[in-house]
Amino acid sequence: MASDLLNMIGNDERVLWRGKPDKKCFLLESIFNPLLPFALIWGLIDFGIMGAALSSKDGVGEAGIFLVFFFALHLMPVWIYLGGVLMSWKRYDNTSFLITDKAIYVSGGVFACTYEMKPFAELSHINIHRGIFDQYLGVGDVVSMCEHASYNSHSRHSHGAGITICDIKDYQKVFALVKELQTNIYSDTMFPNDLRPRENHGYRTKYTGGDISKY
Repeated sequence: MASDLLNMIGNDERVLWRGKPDKKCFLLESIFNPLLPFALIWGLIDFGIMGAALSSKDGVGEAGIFLVFFFALHLMPVWIYLGGVLMSWKRYDNTSFLITDKAIYVSGGVFACTYEMKPFAELSHINIHRGIFDQYLGVGDVVSMCEHASYNSHSRHSHGAGITICDIKDYQKVFALVKELQTNIYSDTMFPNDLRPRENHGYRTKYTGGDISKY
C-alpha cells in the first residue's frame, strides 16, 4: 500500500517521512478492543445455556438442534468480534503512512482499501495519544485534526476531518515534523503576503517552499 500512496503525491511534493504501525501494538489493540468484555460475557452466557440444554436428559433432540442453530445466530456479536480480530492482519498490511512537504497520506481498510490525504493548510492542531499498549511498547499516535474534528481513543480514529498516524516508533519526531509544517503552512495561508510567492516574507514564518532539510 505504500507504493500506492507514493503514486498519489504530486510532482512538486517531497517525501519527508514514511512508515507503518508497529505490528505488535496494532494487533494487540485489535484484540483488546472495547468489544472484548461484551463478547466474553455474551459468549459465556450463550455457551452456558447451550451446554445445559445439550447435557439434559433428552440429549440432542429436536429442541437441542433448534437451540444450536438459534444460539449460533444469537452469538453474532462474538463472531463479529472474532472476525475483526482475524481481519486485523489484513488491515495491518493495508495500513501505511506518508508525509510530504504539503500533506499527510494514510491508507487502510480490509477488503476495500481507502486512501486519505489531508493538506497541512486544513489542519488546525496536532496531538499525541498514547494508550496502555503504546506506552508499554514505546510507540504513539500522532493525531492531526481540523477545527471541528474530534478523536476517539477507542476506535483510534479522528472524526470530522482529522487524520491519524497510529502506533509508530518515532512518534515524537513525526509530531515535531507535522507541527512545524502545519504551523508554517497554516500561517502562510491565513496571513498571506507578497501574493504568496515561493518564499513568504510575512508573519515571521520559516517556510520557504518546503525546505525542511533537517528531517
